[in-house]
Amino acid sequence: MEEVTMSGGLFVVLLLAVLVLIIIAKTAVVVPQQSAYVVERLGKYAATLDAGFHILLPFIDRIRYKHSLKETAIDIPEQVCITRDNVQVSVDGILYLKVLNPQRASYGISDYNFALIQLGQTTLRSEIGKIELDRTFEERTNINIQVVNELDKASDPWGVKVLRYEIKNITPPKGVLDAMEKQMRAEREKRAVILTSEGERDAAINQAEGEKQQVIKASEAKKQQQINEAEGAAAAILAIAQATAQGLRKVAETIQMPGGQEAVQLRVAEQYITKFGELAKTNNTLILPATVSDVGSMIALAMSAIRQTSIAPSQKT
Repeated sequence: MEEVTMSGGLFVVLLLAVLVLIIIAKTAVVVPQQSAYVVERLGKYAATLDAGFHILLPFIDRIRYKHSLKETAIDIPEQVCITRDNVQVSVDGILYLKVLNPQRASYGISDYNFALIQLGQTTLRSEIGKIELDRTFEERTNINIQVVNELDKASDPWGVKVLRYEIKNITPPKGVLDAMEKQMRAEREKRAVILTSEGERDAAINQAEGEKQQVIKASEAKKQQQINEAEGAAAAILAIAQATAQGLRKVAETIQMPGGQEAVQLRVAEQYITKFGELAKTNNTLILPATVSDVGSMIALAMSAIRQTSIAPSQKT
C-alpha cells in the first residue's frame, strides 16, 4: 500500500514538473536582434516586443506575428509590358523594403509582400506604357524612381518602407532585337564616317591655318626687314650729312688759315684734271681743246681757272 502511495506521489511531482516546463516555455520569450514580435492578449493587440528577454502571461498572452526589421529583397517576377509604340517587352526587377512599424505591418494588410509584388507589377506596366521602346533603356532610373514613389505611398499605412526598386532585365522580342542591332550597327558606321570626315576637315583647317600664319609671319618679317634697312639707310645718310657738314666746316676753317687759299687752288686743280679724265672715259664724243696733248698747258689752264676762282671772291670784297 505504501509503495502504491509513493508511486502516485512521484507521478504527480513529474506531472507538475512537466507543467512548469511548459509554462516556462510559453511565458519566457527571447527576441533576436533586428526582430519584433507582436503580442496579443486574449485576441487583442497588447504589445510589440523588441530584441531581448520577455515574460508573457501564460495562456493569456500569445505571440501572433513575427517580423524581421532587416532590409528585405523581394523578386518581382518577369512580366510582359507594352511600350508606347506598341512593342511587347519582358521586364523583371527586385524590390527592397523594410518594416518600420510591426503593429501596422501585422494588422494593416494580410500579406504586404504579395501586395507590393502585385502593385509593383501594375505600376511598372503603367510606367513602361508611357515611353517608347528606344527610351526604355535610358529611362530605367526614372522608371525605378516612379515605381518606388508609388509603392511607398501605398505601403505607408502598412508600416512598410519601400527603399528602392531595380529593373533587372528589359527583353524585347527577337525580331526587335535584330532590328535594334542593325540600327545600332548603322548608327556606329554613321558616327565613324562623320568622325572621319570631321577629322579630315579639322586637319585641312589646321593646315590652312598653319600656311596662313606662315605667310603672315613671313610678310611681317619682310616688313620689319625693310623698316630696319630704311632706318639703317636713313641713319647712314644722316651720318654722312653730318660728317660732310663737319668736313665743310673744317675746310672753311682751314681756308681762313694762312696758306688755305693755295691749298684750295691745288685741290681744285686736281679735281679738274681727274674729272676731265673721267669725262674722256665715259663719253664717245668729246670736244677737246687744241692743247689737250699738252699736259703742262692743261695744268696751267687749271691753275689759271683756280686763280680766277680765288680772285673772284677777293674782287667782290
